[in-house]
Amino acid sequence: MFKTKICEILNIQYPIILGGMLWIGKSDLVAAVSEAGGLGLMGAGGMTIEEIESECAHVTEKTKKPFGVNIPLVRPDSDEMINAAIKKGASVIATSSGSPKKFTQMIQDQGCRVIHVVANVTFAKKSEDAGVDAVAAEGFEAGGHNGHDEITTMALIPQVASAVDIPVIAAGGIADGRGLVAALALGAKGVQMGTRFLATHEAAAHQNYKDAIVKMTDVGTSITGRTTIGPTRAINNQLTEMIINAEKEGAKPEELFEMIGEGRSAMACIEGNCEEGSLYCGQIGGAVKEIKSARQIVDDMISEAKTIVESLNPLISH
Repeated sequence: MFKTKICEILNIQYPIILGGMLWIGKSDLVAAVSEAGGLGLMGAGGMTIEEIESECAHVTEKTKKPFGVNIPLVRPDSDEMINAAIKKGASVIATSSGSPKKFTQMIQDQGCRVIHVVANVTFAKKSEDAGVDAVAAEGFEAGGHNGHDEITTMALIPQVASAVDIPVIAAGGIADGRGLVAALALGAKGVQMGTRFLATHEAAAHQNYKDAIVKMTDVGTSITGRTTIGPTRAINNQLTEMIINAEKEGAKPEELFEMIGEGRSAMACIEGNCEEGSLYCGQIGGAVKEIKSARQIVDDMISEAKTIVESLNPLISH
């Protein structure tokens, strides 16, 4: 059950993928998700080439199962990042924040698969034309940096699935077996989760960050930067309030950048400053009530999804 096309392409047991989270998706979490039967994706956006090589080497020490690395293409050294990841054992490269056309063939020529993150149908089609193996269609309820079109996962997935022939991975607003079944019903072949895996024992986030997710409610996040520096979803705190107030007062993008400064995500992830740091988190964080191991999350998801599918069968009249 739940052996989809994405499982075949990525050589994984379950169609569950770890979102590539900056500062958080490091070797312990990546290996744990892969070892549990999903695909661990390393968040390499803030890593040096040496750190990518070191973290990938640690993953291969912990598991022999496939894993991948997320590479933001806005990095000027993204080609070096890709080569370093592949050299050290990654079998999947997940690209984001740019066009995958430049590197897809090069990655595939080295025997690896390519997933590209998209936020609308147009970019999904362009990614397919570029030759990627799958697209991760991310809805607006996801944590972190989001698409300007504000399309939610429920509306995005069926439209992307109808528009492309390659497998679609649903991302944004998914944290359990219910989300997995819903995504498959909408036409996806797998799911990608960030927030749910952030609240795990293996995640490299500060304990304060994890606790903030467990404590939050359904209205615990907000979007900043809609019309200025780009929409970003994070847990409500002093930082989000400051940005929102500045935007209401008409602050220009350069003024916001100066006000916010650098290192806000590291401040939250590494230092545990939950008021002045950026606590990237999806709306589904309100459903996360406990910090678990990555394996427990995967096992619980599959068990719950099976139960849901079985419960739906009696609803079908013969």
